[in-house]
Parts: sequence; structure tokens; C-alpha cells
Amino acid sequence: MKLYIKYMVSLRCKLMVKYELEKLDLAYTTVELGIVDLKKGITDELKQQLKLNLGVIGLELLDDEKSILVNKIKNVIIEMIHYSDEVLKVNYSDYISETLDYDYTYLSNLFSEVNGITIQHFIINHKIERVKELLLYDEMNLTEISHRLHYSSVAHLSNQFKKVTGQSPSFYKKIGKKRKSNLENL
Repeated sequence: MKLYIKYMVSLRCKLMVKYELEKLDLAYTTVELGIVDLKKGITDELKQQLKLNLGVIGLELLDDEKSILVNKIKNVIIEMIHYSDEVLKVNYSDYISETLDYDYTYLSNLFSEVNGITIQHFIINHKIERVKELLLYDEMNLTEISHRLHYSSVAHLSNQFKKVTGQSPSFYKKIGKKRKSNLENL
């Protein structure tokens, strides 16, 4: 039996969900971002308790199909941007559509209806967050980052970064290093 969980976006979330499942003695085969595969069915009482426990840690057990599908879209995007080192050979819309086996127009309209933003804006916001992480890790230069995150050029990445954050990538990186230095000196 599959359960779908909203706001489950990190490895830490996966650990917390595993902990809650074990606490309720619910056997599972896998726990992935947004999805738990239980070994067997779950009673309504246990499902309600799990829902309450997840709510305490900021997660939400999803019940309706639209929310589940929107959550799947988010998880595909987060996985693609934050956790995959592969360079996509297709564009984002094709990848999302193929992965979820739905028409992209349907997915896009549903996503906008439920979240109030487009899939494209969601992707851009997550790409910029990933750029911030990579800049602060200081392991890649802007050219490598732009290639990894499928930007057509460094200029495109820089323009989008400035539009979203109000700062240039180099200025953001400089401020990040300064903050890190200040914290180390405490």
C-alpha cells in the first residue's frame, strides 16, 4: 500500500517518517521523497494516528488524488534539481510528463490550480536555491553550475538569479563567505 506525504523534501524528512512508521509498528518496504510503500494495508485508526504524528513534525499525509499528483510533480522536480547529477537529455516538461505518465498540459494546469504558481516558477525557484547551495559550497564555478542546472549560458543563470534574489551570484557568494567567516570567528 502506498502513502503520499506532503512537504517531504529532504533526507532528514525521510528519517523522521521512518521513525514515525517504526513507532507505530508499520512495516514498510521503501520510504522515498513523498512516498511510503507499506508492506501491508493500514487501519483507519493507525492512518489517523500517523497523520497526527506527521502533522507534529510539519508533514502532511495526503488523501485526495489531485494533491497526491501535485506532490508527485514537486518530488520529481526536487529530485531532478537537488539530488540528481545526471544531465537531462530532454527538457523539464518532457521529463516530468514521461516520469509521471501524464500529459504535461494537464499536469501544468493542475499544478497551477492547486499551488497558485506555475510549474516553471516552481522549477526556477528550486534551481535558484540549488545555485545558492552550490555557490556556498564553492566546489563549482558558475559555468559548471549553469551546465549542471541546464541553463543555456552563465548570463542566463546570472540574470535569473538576480531577478529572483535581487543580487548577482558573485555578490551572493561573497556575502556567504563573509557570513561563514564571521560564524567561524565566534
